[in-house]
Amino acid sequence: MSDPDFNDSTLIEHLVELRARLVRGLMGLGVVLLALLPFSRTLYTHLATPLVSQLPAGQSMIATNPAGAFFAPLKLTFFTALFVAVPWLLYQAWAFVAPGLYAREKRLAVPLLGSAVALFYLGCAFAYFLVLPTVFHFLTTFRPEVIAITPDANAYLDFVLAIFFAFGASFELPVAMVILVLLGWVTPQQLREGRGYAIVGIFVLAAILTPPDVVSQLMLAIPMCILYELGIHAARWLQPRDPNKAAAS
Repeated sequence: MSDPDFNDSTLIEHLVELRARLVRGLMGLGVVLLALLPFSRTLYTHLATPLVSQLPAGQSMIATNPAGAFFAPLKLTFFTALFVAVPWLLYQAWAFVAPGLYAREKRLAVPLLGSAVALFYLGCAFAYFLVLPTVFHFLTTFRPEVIAITPDANAYLDFVLAIFFAFGASFELPVAMVILVLLGWVTPQQLREGRGYAIVGIFVLAAILTPPDVVSQLMLAIPMCILYELGIHAARWLQPRDPNKAAAS
């Protein structure tokens, strides 16, 4: 029979450690945010480039809300700080849970976390450098001449953040597939056999997550199909030798 005092002291130690990790994570995020605040306007200018570069000469964004021109850059700065601080935040989470993991779990968790962060960054970069310029060029090229595009600063920011999240999260597909295989829920063979259904699901998901235009849907669906194939190969490489021990490994 376990000692209640021992269990209580252990729980308190975990809570104290959790609080310390949360404080360190928030402090790191605060430092990054303070460092980026002087560059708020510059950050928004860079974010607006994919759209502004497609607008007619002399035309720019507007702020329908009087405070929009002030809060939109600040909102972007916060999300940029969060974006930059993700590795530090994940490290704090890892430092909290790592002592309770087995050696094999630690060996697998580190590359999986690193791959997840890298793929999320890659998805956001793909959206910024390729998807947004292409989509805005398509939308501005085929608009009727009688319609003037006067985008609102806050609405544009929300739109771009949604695109970043959609592409960043979608690029996590290989990591999700590897985790499912390691848990023993599926096998690489089942992933290969379900490729056709997966492709249909990918195109449906792309249609839901992206704006209602074919260009952005294809630019999300095609990379996801490629990532699905990469996920199959990665899952086959990392699959436990004994499938019956997949969930316990």
